[in-house]
Amino acid sequence: MKTKALVLMALAVLAAGCAKNSGWELVDRSGRTLIISGPINRVISMAPSNTEIIVDLGMADKLVAIDRHSADIAGLPAGLPQMDFFNPDAEAITGMEPDLIIAHGHNTTGSGDDPFRLLREAGIPVAYISMSKSVSDIYRDIAFIAELLGARESGEALVQSMKTRIDETAQAAALIKNRKSVYFEISAAPDIYTLGRDNFLNDMISIIGARNIFEHDNPVISPGVEAIIDRNPDVILTNVHYIEDPLGELKNRPGFNHINAVINNAVYQIDANSSVRPSTRILLALDQMSRAVYPELYERR
Repeated sequence: MKTKALVLMALAVLAAGCAKNSGWELVDRSGRTLIISGPINRVISMAPSNTEIIVDLGMADKLVAIDRHSADIAGLPAGLPQMDFFNPDAEAITGMEPDLIIAHGHNTTGSGDDPFRLLREAGIPVAYISMSKSVSDIYRDIAFIAELLGARESGEALVQSMKTRIDETAQAAALIKNRKSVYFEISAAPDIYTLGRDNFLNDMISIIGARNIFEHDNPVISPGVEAIIDRNPDVILTNVHYIEDPLGELKNRPGFNHINAVINNAVYQIDANSSVRPSTRILLALDQMSRAVYPELYERR
């Protein structure tokens, strides 16, 4: 550990001297300033949403490592080293000689500390993508990553393609007179969690013409069962996939038999990855959500 720290400190001193004389300075999506000193050809992506964007930009060949949660993403080069999401190996990363690390706001949630601090101090540029509060934030994330990788035109085309699909959904939603209320569960009992305001998933519920029953609450909350029953959603959606029968568990949860969604059998499973990863691929979840909540409207499209 002492040797690793000394190496990183030495690199930091060297990089500090170089940064004063040259480099492309920019502000990342979290508000941090970073300096890019040369072309970006070797990239480490430390979140699956970032990795999906890089792949969809046609820039997967620049990746030299990914986080472990990105391993299931189609279109990646074979055999990429995989890093721990919360505790990346600084020595291994330094040895890969990356031109850039693209991190995410969630990377710091394990310990509350910045796991890339030593690497930044060693002169390795780290760009942070903050947690997206809306679909518009995702558009900006895509444009930012595209700019970093020298793929501005591809980024613009990708964003425009997403906007076209999402605008079509929003135009259909404008015809809805009586909006349905929705409860979206991301963690099952006994550790129940859902999403409130300032979250792209809350934005997606609004886009399809529905209303999140917790739309005014904190971005991530753990509501009591009583609160869910009291707000009586018309539809229940879940992306829980780690228990045997998530839909059955919801329908048979004590007290839920009084909820309209359960009474009317309006309880649906939504793809987990596309509903939690703020990337180009939210379109799958958006399509599933729209068809689940308003089948009479969206299944005809």
